[in-house]
Amino acid sequence: MSLSYGKSRSVQLPPMVNRILYIKNLPYKITSEEMYDLFGKYGAIRQVRIGTEQKTRGSAYVVYEDIYDAKEACDHLQGFNVQGRYLVVLYHQVKNIAKRLDLPKEEERIEQLRRQYKNMTKNSSDHDDEDDFN
Repeated sequence: MSLSYGKSRSVQLPPMVNRILYIKNLPYKITSEEMYDLFGKYGAIRQVRIGTEQKTRGSAYVVYEDIYDAKEACDHLQGFNVQGRYLVVLYHQVKNIAKRLDLPKEEERIEQLRRQYKNMTKNSSDHDDEDDFN
């Protein structure tokens, strides 16, 4: 059961807080069961994903059912020592991905390419009608 029931549930959370935690500096040999045991103390967990590739080893995502449980886990497990390693617990930031992509700018670039392609095909069809062998 969650440790955070009570008066803290009425507090408005900062916008960066969400149900998905990103954990870094995990021991490479940590198991899903150990992750559920450690993070499950703070509330119901929907999913745990542990990095297995070279670039993602030592990191994981933990998805909680409730945002307040995620906040409680983040607050309590930041810097927690697991098998000689101090955990770095962050909130997953979806907005950062969108900022990197800059979607309106990307949509405009795609529209420019469409117009350019349309003009190219129109111009080539105009030239096809002409007889170049006169």
